[in-house]
Amino acid sequence: MAGVLTFTAVLAGWLVYACTHPAAATIDPVDLQVYRNGGLIVRHVSPPYDKAFQYPLYDWPKSKVALKFTYTPFAAIFFSAISYVPWSVLPRLSQAVNLLLLVAAAWFTTGLLGSRGKSTRIGATLLGAAAGLLTEPVFRTLYLGQVNLLLLALILADLSLPGQRRRWFKGAGIGIAAGIKLVPLVFIPYLLLTRQLRAAAVATGVFAVTVLLGFIVVPGDANAWWLHGLFLQDGRTGFVGWGGNQSLRGLLTRLAGSIDAAGTAWVLIALLAAVVGLASAVRLHRAGHIMPAILAAALVGLLDSPISWDHHWVWVVPGTMTAACYAARAWKASRRKAAGWCAALAGALLLIFFPWPGSFWSVPVTGPGDFTAGLIWAGPNSKVSTYVLFGDNPAYKEYHWAGLQNLSGNAFILAGLALLILLAVTAVRAQRSVAKLHSVTKPRGAAGLRA
Repeated sequence: MAGVLTFTAVLAGWLVYACTHPAAATIDPVDLQVYRNGGLIVRHVSPPYDKAFQYPLYDWPKSKVALKFTYTPFAAIFFSAISYVPWSVLPRLSQAVNLLLLVAAAWFTTGLLGSRGKSTRIGATLLGAAAGLLTEPVFRTLYLGQVNLLLLALILADLSLPGQRRRWFKGAGIGIAAGIKLVPLVFIPYLLLTRQLRAAAVATGVFAVTVLLGFIVVPGDANAWWLHGLFLQDGRTGFVGWGGNQSLRGLLTRLAGSIDAAGTAWVLIALLAAVVGLASAVRLHRAGHIMPAILAAALVGLLDSPISWDHHWVWVVPGTMTAACYAARAWKASRRKAAGWCAALAGALLLIFFPWPGSFWSVPVTGPGDFTAGLIWAGPNSKVSTYVLFGDNPAYKEYHWAGLQNLSGNAFILAGLALLILLAVTAVRAQRSVAKLHSVTKPRGAAGLRA
């Protein structure tokens, strides 16, 4: 009942806001339009990576700024399905589907956290989905018509499948997700390192099939993407130092004052984050903390990807749910201090990723003059909210942040780094606890063997 009431109240608040404000306050399906155009081009013309394929986004001083299709050839094929839906229907339909995917992702999260009782799981799912609706990444995904919640639900659904012998296709979801966007590839080494070898092989094979399908359907585009290094050109999506890029590369670019100056440091720190994150994921998995292990692997992808826009951080939903679940378990076990710390972590995540300042729900920044939502934007008139699209200009305001602007403008990255450290410490402690338990319960000698 608590889950039903909370989710209903939050959803009703969102609907009231949507009905009492202009349509542009709740939806600006720029990315959805790019997806649709990619599908249309696969169906009618070629190539989707040509300069002709640019969707006019915003008026910028006396010029048109355009977004290019930056996804894989398979993604363009995948998006051809939505190109059959009339544009008059598609934007609001995408929001409805994304809401369902949010609930689905929360449902799979509760399963990975070990929830088995039907009523408890439904309640926890709705509470988690309600909390997700109160985060900037989820709102931004709904606002832009993004694909992040689909990938999140696909990955969690795949990882929540039973053992490999019972579900031979486990890993296929990860392969498809990686075929659409490359970042989910991080879960293949996670599967390998946690000895889920068949699932890793299936994920790799399905991903390879998506690549092959691209060469069959759109061979010229696949050749440009895979063989001529188009997938390495992160600048195609815009200026990597823009405040909306909440990745290590974005953070280091802003601190260094140029893209090139941050290159070496980014590679080294990204490698360190990958080692720490995947090692923590393995230890947590072996200690039985499956969902924290998955979160550690997901953080590697978010932090190490050259581009992690704010809406990519929808992983805050399972992260908040995990902290809340561990708080409830600790409280039930009369571990009040541990319960307090876990509850504080869940609350901190909601505060950091909450869509504020501005109104309760307000339009994420998309250009000069827009009011903003979320800590990383830090208000409508600050230097943080300047949207810089292309190039590496020393005059860009992101290069001149100071004090609190660096804290707020990099809030998602800093929170991710703190979480990675916390998971690493937790992984070490969990492994020590398991080792201590094994040493206590290990049979010794003949008496132990008889026992």
